Amino acid sequence: MTAVESLPHPNEFRAADPGLRALVGVWLSHLAGERRMARLTLDAYARDLRQFIDFLGVRTGAAIGLPDLHGLAQADARAFLASRRDTGTGSRSLLRGLAGIRSFLRFLEREGHAKIAAFDAVRTPKTARRLPKALSVGEARDLADAGSRDGEARAPWVLARDAAVLSLLYGCGLRISEALSLTRADAPTGRRDTLTVRGKGGKTRSAPVIEPVRRAIERYLELCPYQLAPEGPLFVGARGGPLSPRIIQLAVERMRGALGLPDTATPHALRHSFATHLLGRGGDLRSIQELLGHASLSTTQIYTAIDTKRLLSAYQSAHPRARPPASSG
Repeated sequence: MTAVESLPHPNEFRAADPGLRALVGVWLSHLAGERRMARLTLDAYARDLRQFIDFLGVRTGAAIGLPDLHGLAQADARAFLASRRDTGTGSRSLLRGLAGIRSFLRFLEREGHAKIAAFDAVRTPKTARRLPKALSVGEARDLADAGSRDGEARAPWVLARDAAVLSLLYGCGLRISEALSLTRADAPTGRRDTLTVRGKGGKTRSAPVIEPVRRAIERYLELCPYQLAPEGPLFVGARGGPLSPRIIQLAVERMRGALGLPDTATPHALRHSFATHLLGRGGDLRSIQELLGHASLSTTQIYTAIDTKRLLSAYQSAHPRARPPASSG
């Protein structure tokens, strides 16, 4: 089933009149087709717009159409955001909701349905800047090492499989969804030292594969009891079907206890560690952006804040001029 075929259905927008529902359908198709928006983002945008139209429907007591949107004022936008806050919606969710609603209103403008500026001047909710938690080099290596789980009563091929997935996260900077979407034909074995990764929105990028990652994948393939079809999933579950991300998350939770790692040690933390450790060793920020598949350099720049903090700590503990003068007493 294609992304377009599995779109949220416009009929779910029950508070909208038929004309507005039709426009919603065109907008969703545009996001899925031309914009190649990821399915989770598409669902979130549709849900946020539906909540806004439902809100307007309750206020007016009638089906919402284009004339109602034309008549929107900033007070309507602020009232909607206030109602969402009253239900406990956090700032990050409100930000995403604004993005989805603004996307639809700008789509209407591009399609010649007049400018609807009610949300243009609405103040964006402030969010706390949360920096990702990177692991130390030793912690990241331990998580990606099959030997760290020698005491677990699990089949050797399962331990090798999990280690191969985690090696891709730390050694190549992949998202867990990207690692689990790889096919058997994608596997970097033998002399292959690059990997084509399918990221968010269907975008592809090339990632170099270092020898420890390649060895981990080859070890998994040697032990895997299933005959993997070239176009089938590279990583499979206990019954041979596609591997669930939850299985990897549970494996990391067990390893946290065994290795004494903090709760911040997650599969996604390995991707953050990949970027942070590269940056800490002189990696170029633009190159790291390409390796991570970030659309914007500003997203990658989050890691500079982490590294600056680490460098400042090292400076304060080691630099002679950062130390207080010794007492002469």
